[in-house]
Amino acid sequence: MKDKEKPPILNVQPRKIETVGPWILSYLSGSSVEDKCLTNGDEVEDINESFIDEETVADTIYLKTLDPKEWKDQDHYQVLGLSKLRYNATEAQIKIAYRRRVLNHHPDKRKKLGEKVQGDDDYFTCITKAWETLGNKAKRRAYDSIDPKFDNSIPSKETAKKSNFFELFGPIFVRNSKWSEQRSVPLLGDLNSSRDHVDRFYNFWYGFNSWREFSYLDEEDREQASDRDERRWIEKQNRANRAKLKKEESTRIRQLVDLAYANDPRLLKFKKEDQERKAALKQAKKDAIRQKQEEEIRLREEEEARIQKEKDELEAAEKAQRNAQRNAKDGQKKALKRERKQIREILKINNYYIENGDNVIEIMCGVEKICDQLSAIQLKELVSALQTEGRKALIDKLKQMECRVEMHNNVIKNDTKIAEKNNNDWETDDVQLLIKAVNLFPAGTNQRWEAVANFINQHSKNSERNAKQVLAKAKSLQSTNFTDNALKSEMNANAYDQFEKEKKCEAQVPEVVSERPVGWSADEQKLLEQALKTYPAAVKDRWDKIAECVPTRTKKECMKRYKEIVDLVKAKRAAQV
Repeated sequence: MKDKEKPPILNVQPRKIETVGPWILSYLSGSSVEDKCLTNGDEVEDINESFIDEETVADTIYLKTLDPKEWKDQDHYQVLGLSKLRYNATEAQIKIAYRRRVLNHHPDKRKKLGEKVQGDDDYFTCITKAWETLGNKAKRRAYDSIDPKFDNSIPSKETAKKSNFFELFGPIFVRNSKWSEQRSVPLLGDLNSSRDHVDRFYNFWYGFNSWREFSYLDEEDREQASDRDERRWIEKQNRANRAKLKKEESTRIRQLVDLAYANDPRLLKFKKEDQERKAALKQAKKDAIRQKQEEEIRLREEEEARIQKEKDELEAAEKAQRNAQRNAKDGQKKALKRERKQIREILKINNYYIENGDNVIEIMCGVEKICDQLSAIQLKELVSALQTEGRKALIDKLKQMECRVEMHNNVIKNDTKIAEKNNNDWETDDVQLLIKAVNLFPAGTNQRWEAVANFINQHSKNSERNAKQVLAKAKSLQSTNFTDNALKSEMNANAYDQFEKEKKCEAQVPEVVSERPVGWSADEQKLLEQALKTYPAAVKDRWDKIAECVPTRTKKECMKRYKEIVDLVKAKRAAQV
């Protein structure tokens, strides 16, 4: 028998296989797919049900006492045996609890046990309503919003002050954090929490956004309305009621946050730190100002000390200079006195006063003039000359002194003649111009007499005058006890005489003579100046208003006087230039 042919060897190669779907989840979690599947389908009841409240006789009695018509007032979590978990129960746990209640209280099962079932009014309807409420996300959210077991209370102000802040408010904020739309809710923290944490906590709660809504408490069911208008009216009423309850909830949260904010010891600590920091900054600022002031005082004192030192040094130098000058002057006086004494002794010893019948008195007077007028050096030279030349040197010196005196007298005479000649050349108009110029350029004016001379030369038709001639004429007028007022009086008198002459010459021409005075008085001048200041050039009808301010003058006279003043000012400026 032939051996059977061996099957061909297959070329098997290992391959890497990756798990997908539920298998990858079981692989990562370490559990089997079968365990995962227990949470779905009909195997859900095999999961551990320790989270469900153990049903007691009291619970059974509670279920039997429920009124199906008042199902909205029942505690759905207690009906399903989830009082421990309540809003923390998952959908799977709610489903398990519901199935367990169904297995225990289904009407068919109770009928088999001989229990009488009341039909539609049986309490099993309450279990069904609990499942319909908690098994639906929207309805469960509405019911959780008005959970009767939730503590909405807020501690009073007295309790907040007396109790431990963190032990009192910590659980309250944790309890109310369930209503937050945001998943991450900051905790209250403790006494050592940072300022940023505290600020973030209160900023979150002051801007708290709650998902809590109160549709479960709607008094009317819009689905039971007979028509569209009734449904709208019911919806309007329900919205108004929800808005009211939502506002009350916001007020409750705000009161809680305000109460916590007012009693938070951390805020008091931060406030105290801020006050201390502000006080430190304020004190630092004061210290800086004080240091600056002290530095300024020190610099000022140093500057004053330096100035005082320079002043003392300058005074010391001036004093030394004065002492040196005084010593030099005293030395000159002593030298002058010594030389005079020596001259007198030489003249007395040698008997130079009397010789050949000369007048002794004249020689002695001449010697005294020589001693008074010559300096110490000149006297010393004279002593040397007396010692070498004898009396001849004295006589020569006396002749020199006589010649010098005669020359000086001649100069004075010539100046006097020139002055008299110049005074005689001054006419009445020139004198009036001098008087006007003296009043126009008072004492203290820079280069006063040059300005007066220029003014006279500009307005005079006779001759040119220099400052020296003008000054000489002014002095000659003052020597006759004329003051400025006297000069004015003279000018006015000359002007009046000229006016009388013109009046006689024009006597044949009829003319209306004004009763007003020819010259402007001091009061009229003041009124005109004040009016010029009050009404500047931009004012409309300026000269009419100025004339009203000067009752004794007309508009034309005011304008003429103003032009005269302007001409005088221009002449004065031109003379100064």
